[in-house]
Amino acid sequence: MEQPQRPLYALALRVAAVAAFGTMFMIIKYAGQSGVAVPEIMFWRQAACLPVILLWMAATRQLHEFRTNRIGSHAARAMVGMTSMALTFTGTVLLPLAESTVLSFACPLFAVVLAGLFFKDKVGPWRWSAVLLGFAGVVIVAQPGGQPVSHLGVAMMLTGAMMVAVINYLIRDLSKTESSVTIVFWFSLFGTLLMAPLQPFYMTGHDLFGWLVVLSLGVTGAMGQLLMTASLRHGSVASVVVVDYTQLIWATGYGWLVWEKLPAPALWLGAPLIIAAGAIIAFREQILSRQRKREMAVQQVND
Repeated sequence: MEQPQRPLYALALRVAAVAAFGTMFMIIKYAGQSGVAVPEIMFWRQAACLPVILLWMAATRQLHEFRTNRIGSHAARAMVGMTSMALTFTGTVLLPLAESTVLSFACPLFAVVLAGLFFKDKVGPWRWSAVLLGFAGVVIVAQPGGQPVSHLGVAMMLTGAMMVAVINYLIRDLSKTESSVTIVFWFSLFGTLLMAPLQPFYMTGHDLFGWLVVLSLGVTGAMGQLLMTASLRHGSVASVVVVDYTQLIWATGYGWLVWEKLPAPALWLGAPLIIAAGAIIAFREQILSRQRKREMAVQQVND
């Protein structure tokens, strides 16, 4: 049975998830620049998640949540999720942290495009205009012809953002029948199994600090994943994704504290356009959701 909506609680969960993911992406960039290969980063991101999830399930007496009748849906979510992870992790290593974070904000833009083209949703002029505004911001952040930015990194972040839009809908569908810990557990398990065969080719030795770095990927990732999945369980995609923009605060802060680097001027021009576009999309989808509920209520009365 689908859980009742608790929008304020969902927003609070999403804010906490963004903080965890902001920290995780800082660690990913640091590990990547320290010589840890992306396939190994992905492996520890998933493998180190499993003990955290198991401890959480045991502490909350949810070990029975292992059971599922939707193993195929979990496997599909894992395939899409791991592909998106490979793209976004590589983009994070290639780009400055603030720039990679802003480009990930293109997710709502792709969500509108997917909704209009594949989910047969009627997309009006407001949301299409927001998509154009957002992609104008993307072009500014990418700085074609300006200060050098990795074009490969930009392409990977945008493709990853498109796949995250798909993942949000997959999680939303799974949340109708599965608990948050069930979804996160199976994603971590499938992700670990997918990446394990690559480790003989990519895994390297680490000192104590290096192990702390790679294992912390799992802790922050598990926290972020549990909180994000729970937010989608208690609130709609449109109502919670707008909070994701607070990740720019974490990216800017970490960029200054760890790398002593502030974002380029182009980011401050392009980021507001992308954020404004996402906010417009979220606002319009909230209005459309309320309209649909009123229409359904009227229809039930007439019936």
